[in-house]
Amino acid sequence: MRRGPTNSLADVEGLRVGHAQRVGDGYRTGVSVVLAPQGGAVAGVDVRGAAPGTRETELLDPRNLVERVHAIVLTGGSAYGLSAACGVMQRLADAGTGFPVEGGVVPIVPGAVIYDLGRGGSFRATPDAAMGAAAYDAALSSPGTLSGGLPSDGAASPPWVNGSVGAGTGAVAGGLAGGVGTVSAVLPSGVTVAALAVVNAAGSVLDPRSGLLSGVRYGLPGEFDHVGEPDTGEYERWSPQKAPSFNTTIGVVATDLTLSKAQCGKLAGVAHDGLARAIRPAHTMVDGDTIFGMSTCGLPGPDDTGLHDVLAAAADVFSRAVAHAVLHATGREGAPAYLDVFPSARSGR
Repeated sequence: MRRGPTNSLADVEGLRVGHAQRVGDGYRTGVSVVLAPQGGAVAGVDVRGAAPGTRETELLDPRNLVERVHAIVLTGGSAYGLSAACGVMQRLADAGTGFPVEGGVVPIVPGAVIYDLGRGGSFRATPDAAMGAAAYDAALSSPGTLSGGLPSDGAASPPWVNGSVGAGTGAVAGGLAGGVGTVSAVLPSGVTVAALAVVNAAGSVLDPRSGLLSGVRYGLPGEFDHVGEPDTGEYERWSPQKAPSFNTTIGVVATDLTLSKAQCGKLAGVAHDGLARAIRPAHTMVDGDTIFGMSTCGLPGPDDTGLHDVLAAAADVFSRAVAHAVLHATGREGAPAYLDVFPSARSGR
């Protein structure tokens, strides 16, 4: 396998990714939107956490009517943040995109949330419909560049950005700063499999023996050459806060291979294996871990071997996405960046 051109979910042709966030005045939260291509994408979902916050997931059951989704919303704000999907729905409806019904269309917009309430200082400073619409607009705009540090309110971020943006703006992962991570893999067959993870985990993202980020071991050649195991002393001194909290890791894994709704559900399920490889423990009582599987149906459907290869890649890309989310996150009080805690982990030091 090799990385796609941007090493992001946007390498699956037809998908667009947009982020919006707000930091300051009590806010530290945001929204990430994945827009399907014209005509929608087949989708499934797998919910493993015991405290999920979700929207429209029942529609993705293979027994139910709707076959295609038009966007997927990943957001902060816990259950309050689900209102961000309303802004995305409005934008899609205005564009005439949705499930056709008498008199118009109904956009199909499943979503999931992370718990980041109060991390900017105000408990009720959460994403709303306007922030969801801003993330939608960012997905349609031309990619820009991200300056150093946290992006300012409303700043556009390219779809391949990792770190403290979008739904991952206020994320925490095992006491470290969490965030958004995105990667891709192009299989020898030419099929692309990619993931976007919002990492806000109760569990640890570190190998318990060495302090290395667990997801790094699944990297493609050259991908994580800049990071290695930290010095033993640094790791032994690391003592993250153990305050009880609600968390959740959510995300999307997608492919251009034609899959059914049931196969997209399996794609999401296997991606959870990648989540559990990179985060320990996973799927706890205070996590709402939810992953969506998407197929843009750009390539003909697989035989058994092709499907097996895509599923295997789904687990690996999600593990890699978790590692990128933590590696690129911006540290702050109470949630330091990984390389600030373990500066010796920088290769070439």
